[in-house]
Amino acid sequence: MPRPAGRDGSGAVNQGALEQSTVNERVQEAAGFIDATLQNEGTWYRAEDVESRVGGAMGSYGSSVGAIRGTVRDAARKFKDLGHDEVTALASLLWGRPGPGKRPVYERRLAAVVLLQSRVALLRHSDLTRLEGFIRSAHSAGLVDPLIADVVVPLLKGLNGSDRQRAGVVTTRWHQDPDDALRHAARLILAAGT
Repeated sequence: MPRPAGRDGSGAVNQGALEQSTVNERVQEAAGFIDATLQNEGTWYRAEDVESRVGGAMGSYGSSVGAIRGTVRDAARKFKDLGHDEVTALASLLWGRPGPGKRPVYERRLAAVVLLQSRVALLRHSDLTRLEGFIRSAHSAGLVDPLIADVVVPLLKGLNGSDRQRAGVVTTRWHQDPDDALRHAARLILAAGT
């Protein structure tokens, strides 16, 4: 017989499972808040412009950059004390598709970048794998450039010792990667002196 969620074999509450459940709920709630607000802030003409610039690779709500920044700021006030795992999970959720069969949304992805910009001090060298995935799937310099300049470069500058060496292995590999966006990212990192 399967055990109830959040309980161990004795029926006692499994604190780790409950904490993870709470984290997931907070992240889902924060993503829902950001998504709904961005949709409410959008205009059709801005959405058409964004979709034409990204060549149909993403959808758009038509929200302005100011609205995106304000929405992320409001979310940070509403969902206080988001830790590393919550911030990275929220960024990944925003970067992904808003639902089955739907295209990724430019404004959600830009909100993920803004979120990471505001919480870069929480990031670790191991987050470069996630950031690499974002860069590969960005389909827009409007997402890659701020992701590199305002997230990856400050992250790298804050690393020391073995963490810095591990990060260096990753970014060196980016120079030879067949993906144009990663090679572009590597050039931006080099130009920033990191």
